[in-house]
Amino acid sequence: MNGNRRVVVWGTGNMGRAAIRAVLHTPGLELTGVIVSDPAKEGLDAAELARLDAPTGVVATLDHGAVLASGPDAVAYMASGDLRPDDALDDVDACLRAGATVVTPSFYPLYDPRSAPAELRQRMTAACVAGGASLFVSGVDPGWGNDLLPVLAAGLCTDITSIRAQELFDYSNYDAPDTVRHIIGFGQPMEYVPPMIAPTIPAMVWGSSIRLMARGLGVEVDEIDEVVERRPLERTVHNALGTFDEGTQGALRFEVRGIIDGEPRLVVEHITRIDPLCAPEWESPANGRGAFRVVISGTPDLTITIEPEGEGDNPAAGGNATAANRLIGAIPWLAGVEPGIHDALDVPLPPATGRLR
Repeated sequence: MNGNRRVVVWGTGNMGRAAIRAVLHTPGLELTGVIVSDPAKEGLDAAELARLDAPTGVVATLDHGAVLASGPDAVAYMASGDLRPDDALDDVDACLRAGATVVTPSFYPLYDPRSAPAELRQRMTAACVAGGASLFVSGVDPGWGNDLLPVLAAGLCTDITSIRAQELFDYSNYDAPDTVRHIIGFGQPMEYVPPMIAPTIPAMVWGSSIRLMARGLGVEVDEIDEVVERRPLERTVHNALGTFDEGTQGALRFEVRGIIDGEPRLVVEHITRIDPLCAPEWESPANGRGAFRVVISGTPDLTITIEPEGEGDNPAAGGNATAANRLIGAIPWLAGVEPGIHDALDVPLPPATGRLR
């Protein structure tokens, strides 16, 4: 035994690729398994799946039961839970009961486990206790971009009147066509209601970020509401994801707002486009591609802008990498705490010791 914690990555899409790279480059962790659902990926080396040059000797398998039976210390569960929530929960339940700590971005209600539905919280807590394992659910947005970062930045200010956490993105470079077209709704007729912004969904997904911000600031939110706006394309555009016709949805803006004393004091805002020329009256990222921003009104007024890039100069891939690194970096800490569900305010962001090269 080399003393490293044995980590399995389950799912090799946008987040899974980033997770494989994160495990391989984090001291004290060892990649020992990769689980896939596509038969075409079975038998491929993890390096090929993660677009790396040097083979790892770890090959992908469809047999998740055999991988869990091998006794990994942790599983980075990167398979999507959006379209298959029951199956994904069953997967994570099995991992926890097998004794593997799980880190995942896939379950929005568990970003803030204190406000999660009681049945879900109780089920996952029971699985953690049964296996002696822990669960941490986080991402970038929702995730560190609108929970940990705003709370940390607020420590630099006094007399705070409001905090706004923004995602400003051009989704033409987001390599998830089904999500872009069907969940977010780009290219769909304006009468189509995208699942991401169906009534109550934004508050369900990003309400956890509002609650975590509030808890970090020591305040109570009276209510959480949502505001949604959409704009059609004024021209047909062509990009890497295909053709998006004039008159279909081209830009989307929403706010999830934490109301305190009758005012929206804590706000998560998304402004996303499939064409940078659509909705020019709305804010755009300075680099024209994508950014996460925290804007604090206080003493002093403070703006922090983060422009991640990965897999070349792709901001979506850069954002995925930050989320994966946050999750993978939490594994050593999770190994030393009591079994259970932990949130973004519990789990520290450790320094990148041993990763400077």
